[in-house]
Amino acid sequence: MSTPKTHSTPVPAKAEPIVVACLGSSSTAGKGQAFNWITELERRPHNQRFRFHNYGVGGDLAYSALQRLPDVLKSHPQKVFVWVGGNDVLAMVSPRVRRFYALSKHLPTEPTLEWFRENLQTIARRLNAETAANIALCSLGPIGEDPSSKDPFQNELNHRIEQCSAIIREIARAENTAYIAIYEALLAQIQASPGRALTNFSFLPFYRDAFRVLTQHKSPDEIAQMNGWHFHSDGVHLNSHSGIIVANLVQEFIDR
Repeated sequence: MSTPKTHSTPVPAKAEPIVVACLGSSSTAGKGQAFNWITELERRPHNQRFRFHNYGVGGDLAYSALQRLPDVLKSHPQKVFVWVGGNDVLAMVSPRVRRFYALSKHLPTEPTLEWFRENLQTIARRLNAETAANIALCSLGPIGEDPSSKDPFQNELNHRIEQCSAIIREIARAENTAYIAIYEALLAQIQASPGRALTNFSFLPFYRDAFRVLTQHKSPDEIAQMNGWHFHSDGVHLNSHSGIIVANLVQEFIDR
């Protein structure tokens, strides 16, 4: 008597995760007092199909991010998110920051709007030429929380952030990439509930806040409350209020 044949149902192969590369500075790195919006995205159950690669490095300018582009290319991303320029703005406005970055980031020239444009455009063009990824450039988050400030330092920050965001929008259009309007979304929130002006820049409060995070285990929101900010932890880095807005905007891009 022959044994009846059995037919097993083939198990479908597990789909490879979609690689999302995130290139930027400390607001992308999400360390210390900066809210980690990438971790927020990773926690969402429907994002299990994505593998996020965080290429954020604190203090990076667009030039610095361009130097690290080979690391992004090696990850063979299907989606790339580029968020850089806040440190370019700080270096343009603050001589103290400019001197620090010139040494720590080995800058070959002084930061200017045109140099920012040149570096970001090169990033976009290389990503288009050397990957098949969907690419998004995003506008900058506001620095400080007083959009109509008469303070010279805050007023200059507002002006430079707006200029750089306009450049980002122009490059996205010219290079046929997506554009994520982080500046526009956060500015609308801040205009509805304005707060303090950032009237100067000092590294000491940043180190103090990093110490609070590392040794006292304070969250970005707790740091924000201690420092008197609504949308930032320290006037530069985002807390969860604004960080969730960023995460939701990036979510719209990666879901396309």
